[in-house]
Amino acid sequence: MRDHVVAVDIGTGSARAGVFTAGGSLLGKSEHPILMNRPRENHAEHDSEDIWTAVCTAVRGAVKVSGIAASAIGAIGFDATCSLVVRDRGGGQLTVSTGGEKRFDTIVWLDHRALAEADYCTATKHAVLEYSGEFMSPEMEMPKLMWLKENLPESWAEAGYFFDLADFMTWKATGSLARSRSTLVAKWNYLAHRQPGWQADFLNVIGLGDLRERGSLPDESVAVGRSIGTLTTEAAEALGLDRECHVGAGLIDAYAGALGALAGHAGDADMLEHQLALIAGTSSCVVSFARERKRSTGMWGPYYEAVFPGMWLAEAGQSATGALLDHIVSMHAAGGHPTAALHDRIVRRIAELRLEEGASFGGRIHVLPDFHGNRSPLADPHALGVISGMTLDASFDGLCRLYWRTSVGIALGIRHILERMRDYGYVPDTLHVAGGHVKNSVLMELYSDVTGCKVVIPKMNETVLLGTAIAASVACGIHESLGVAGAAMYPGGHERLPNAERKELYDRDYRRFLAMYRHRAELDAME
Repeated sequence: MRDHVVAVDIGTGSARAGVFTAGGSLLGKSEHPILMNRPRENHAEHDSEDIWTAVCTAVRGAVKVSGIAASAIGAIGFDATCSLVVRDRGGGQLTVSTGGEKRFDTIVWLDHRALAEADYCTATKHAVLEYSGEFMSPEMEMPKLMWLKENLPESWAEAGYFFDLADFMTWKATGSLARSRSTLVAKWNYLAHRQPGWQADFLNVIGLGDLRERGSLPDESVAVGRSIGTLTTEAAEALGLDRECHVGAGLIDAYAGALGALAGHAGDADMLEHQLALIAGTSSCVVSFARERKRSTGMWGPYYEAVFPGMWLAEAGQSATGALLDHIVSMHAAGGHPTAALHDRIVRRIAELRLEEGASFGGRIHVLPDFHGNRSPLADPHALGVISGMTLDASFDGLCRLYWRTSVGIALGIRHILERMRDYGYVPDTLHVAGGHVKNSVLMELYSDVTGCKVVIPKMNETVLLGTAIAASVACGIHESLGVAGAAMYPGGHERLPNAERKELYDRDYRRFLAMYRHRAELDAME
């Protein structure tokens, strides 16, 4: 009986796979690293064949650990970062790198080479931008494609396929050119609520009138929870599965995390509108759902049916959170390579110093966390980070003070996002946190106390894999809908309520946080 699924999550540095039961139990998990090429500032590239190999290794490892036979697996699902894969007309690799290496055929999501192209898209003020927060981010696919066409014309001329990474995986697995609605509406300016979904006038305005033909992009998109097809013989052998295994439509990784985190409410649209998923790791994504389209200036979206049928998704986020804390640790004289052990040592020392010094601990240090731009709510990829209140202290305790106040700045950034969302009519009151930050007690405390929201921490911190598994279970018919699957597979969570005694302290920090934004703008405007 095919009552198990495999979920694959492709992140920035690795591919992970997990085998799940119909009830949401994780029976086996495996991970394999993937390569990244950083030839120039703001350039980041993957080798898609290296990613496929890593995925196959991870899937085989997870299935082996689970002890489940291939004949018991009904479907495999993929989620991935919104990275752009470029292939030639024969399906072979085609370089996206200024270094010319053919194997580097994928522009990574965090790559910011296309800043100028993103600004150009925003300046068009085209109506399609109403569905991407009224701006274009260099992390989206259109600016990257514009950059490719302008800067690597030979690659553009030879191109036959353009894929979001999740869609590349389903193509490798099935041979199908179908694209997921999750990827197209979120990263390709495809309007799933309109017919046709592609807006030809926008593509012409930005110089990509030949995009659809050049990239083999279909007219329609495939909803989350639908099957793309079954595995090819070659893919089944590489993955260690069999040809009867279905392949579900792919998901953007953050949206898979949102599905996993909010799975307990997936069948209740009323409750779902009050819940937010905070997928927090290298960067952080805040994902919300609404039955009606709402304004989303400074956020990504609203996107129609990016996850749930009939619902709009809006995504806000911070481009560097875990990455920012790593940077603080590595740049400080008392820091070093930002290992998990070093982070843990810092967190433990922060707890001791807070007991000794109370609310005054690090209180004169203020941090704007925009070290990799401001994704939301300012939608300014050119924004820079700011640290105020530094001394000559180069001690480990000095590092702990800076780490603590950087963490406060990150949480204040989430509060800034939530307050803007409320201005637009969103009604969030609960944060479901998933990802690497769940392991950081400092951040988990601050997310609740600084925002004033109830925080839910999942009992199983594998919500991205779980969300992908939920979608895969529907794709092969184990469950009849995302709501039914969510109810069956959600593991539950632990709740943390905000500490009311700290409200005044963080209200003051928030006023200072907003003042720093004003001061930064004043400095930038001075001639």
